[in-house]
Amino acid sequence: MEIVLLEKVKNLGALGDKVKVKPGYGRNYLVPQGKAVPATKANLEAFEAKRAEYQAKADALLANAQARAGKFENAEATIAANASPEGKLFGSIGPRDIAEAFTAQGLALEKSEVIMPEGAIHNLGDYDIEVSLYADVKAPVKVHVVAQA
Repeated sequence: MEIVLLEKVKNLGALGDKVKVKPGYGRNYLVPQGKAVPATKANLEAFEAKRAEYQAKADALLANAQARAGKFENAEATIAANASPEGKLFGSIGPRDIAEAFTAQGLALEKSEVIMPEGAIHNLGDYDIEVSLYADVKAPVKVHVVAQA
């Protein structure tokens, strides 16, 4: 399936790119989310007519993400969790817990923006976590996991 991207999509392309994707990905995700339209002649003409509008929207999203990334510069959060004397957690700390900890500090963060390639945290300690605020805008943050008193 050939589509035209209406915004930058990670690992796929930039605004205005005409790309081939699997039909299910295009039909079930990209088109309903408003990230792309099928590459028909009518859609291509409509896209070219509104290209400046889409570019302005993309620039605004990028500027907003870069401003948010500046707020996350050197940001740290402490999460208290039940743990054994050896430092192993009873349960785990996942993206939702990290997002809630930063949101409680006044730094709005969605759980989908928290990137944890090694998976959930299962031990006490300090961890470097990456937050992805937009397609190419990432910010490193520190998470301290301490034993609950």
